[in-house]
Amino acid sequence: MIDECLAVEFRVTGDDCPLAAASDTTGVDVECEPPQLRADGYALLRFSAPRSDDLAGALDADDRIRYLHRTTDDGRDTYRCLSKRPCVVHELTNVGFMAETLTYRAGVERHTGAVVGYGVLQGVLEAAGEAVGVRLERLYPVGPEGEPSASGRWDVTPSQEAALRTALEMGYFAVPRGATASDVAAELGISKSAFLERLRRGQAGLFAQAFG
Repeated sequence: MIDECLAVEFRVTGDDCPLAAASDTTGVDVECEPPQLRADGYALLRFSAPRSDDLAGALDADDRIRYLHRTTDDGRDTYRCLSKRPCVVHELTNVGFMAETLTYRAGVERHTGAVVGYGVLQGVLEAAGEAVGVRLERLYPVGPEGEPSASGRWDVTPSQEAALRTALEMGYFAVPRGATASDVAAELGISKSAFLERLRRGQAGLFAQAFG
C-alpha cells in the first residue's frame, strides 16, 4: 500500500482548449470540474463563470463545442456541453493525475489535484514535460483528511484565508496590480474596508509565523 498522497498544481499555457480560448478572448474566469473523456473522443464538460453573454457567445460560436446548455443562478452561469477538443488534463490523467479543479483565466489554466506516491508523480511529470507549456507550481504531502486549508496550517481565520486567496487569484499582489482592493472586496461580497482589515490581519498572522 502507498502511504504518501501528494497535492499538486500545474500551470498550463498554450493549450488549444475551447475554455482557455474563451477565457482569453472575453476576460471571464472559468471554473471547471474535471472533464470526462468519452470513448468517441468527446469530453463532457461542466463549468461555471460569472454571468457573461460574451462568454456564452464565444462558446456557442466555437465549432468544437456541441450541445451547449446554460443556466443562471445568483449572477453566475453554469454550463454543460460536449467538447471535440480534449485538453492537456487528459494526458496527465492517463498517467495518474487525479484532477479536482481546473481554472481558466486569460487563457492560462491551473489544474489542482493529487497523485498517489512519487512513482506516479514521476510519470505525470514526464507526461507534463512532453505537453505544451505545463509547469508544476506546487507540491506537498496531504494527510488522510485531504489537502489542509491555509487556516488549518497557518494562524489565519477562514475569512482571512478567503480574502488572501481571492486577492492572490485576482492579481492584487501582482506588479502591476491586476485588481484593486475594491475589485477583490466586490468579489468577496464585503466592503473595501472589511477586505483590507482581513488582509492586514491575515498577512500579520502569516508573517509572524514565517519570520518567527
